[in-house]
Amino acid sequence: MVAPLAGVVRPLADVPDRVFAQGLPGCGVALDPGRDGPVEALAPIGGRVVVLYAHAFVVAGDDGAAVLVHLGIDTVQLRGEGFELLVEQGEVVEAGQPVVRWDPGAVERGGRSPLVPVIAMDTPDEALADLAEGHVGAGDRLWTWVP
Repeated sequence: MVAPLAGVVRPLADVPDRVFAQGLPGCGVALDPGRDGPVEALAPIGGRVVVLYAHAFVVAGDDGAAVLVHLGIDTVQLRGEGFELLVEQGEVVEAGQPVVRWDPGAVERGGRSPLVPVIAMDTPDEALADLAEGHVGAGDRLWTWVP
């Protein structure tokens, strides 16, 4: 499981959205990205892009693991403005492959949080181990799945 973008690892409780902060869609972490221009959000695992919106995507692996990457909070309100899709829904991607290009600084200047929840869908906390801490680079290990 790799970090979809560079940033500082934060607990989900820091996300200014009740659903993510309470871990309702699953466990994971949030990434606080840099604000110095457009970045590419990468596929966190290899698999099929089963959900693709400008502001969020889900990649599901062959083993049933699925990861949600939500680019900022309340960014659905932007209706895709400022986001560029780099793949299509249904496409098979490799871990680390660019999926969406976006600008976290522009999201923040627009009054929204650029925090990026990265969620292991429908997974209990104990299924994740070795969670990264501090700053991670795009493509760095973010956590390890525990069978």
